Amino acid sequence: MSAIRVVVADDHPVVRDGLTGVFRAEDGIEVVGEAAGGHETAAVVARIDPDVIVLDLRMPGGGVEAIRTLRALDPARPRILVFTTYDTDRDIRGAMEAGADGYLLKDVRSADLVRAVHDVVGGRLVLVPAARAALTGRAAENSLTAREVGVLRLVADGRTNRAIAARLGIGEATVKTHRLHVYEKLAVTDRASAVRTAWERGLV
Repeated sequence: MSAIRVVVADDHPVVRDGLTGVFRAEDGIEVVGEAAGGHETAAVVARIDPDVIVLDLRMPGGGVEAIRTLRALDPARPRILVFTTYDTDRDIRGAMEAGADGYLLKDVRSADLVRAVHDVVGGRLVLVPAARAALTGRAAENSLTAREVGVLRLVADGRTNRAIAARLGIGEATVKTHRLHVYEKLAVTDRASAVRTAWERGLV
């Protein structure tokens, strides 16, 4: 199995060096690029095509803005793991609604960070407790999770369940489950209505 290709995006050189050291100590992870800002992150990703970005939320050019830019280019790749010191509801919701696949705080152990990288590559949502609490509140407001938004965007592109599953690296049954959740949260019953409502809410 090939190594997971990671880009480290943080405006503090000491943090980038530390993260690079952590990942390079792992046999299954390869650091293939670094970036110090939002605009640079998008450029590096376009050139390198990594599997995962470990992304600081607040840096020149904006972390959330970088997530939106990357998701506009591709709703599924690369996986985006936010790695930050900020845990307010506003920061968490902003990042996840923009399309992040995980939200981790910088006080975690190295082993937990490494595990989180593997988890997001495997299609699993990685959230610290504060993020889970924020997103539970968001779900109560009938908003969509980052994964559901990703599925919805591919649905809007006319992709079949099989094509979406292949794109996201998940099973067709999982895609169907996400679609049902999307329909329920948007209060619709079919693809056309879901896409129309998504456009009206600015989700796609």
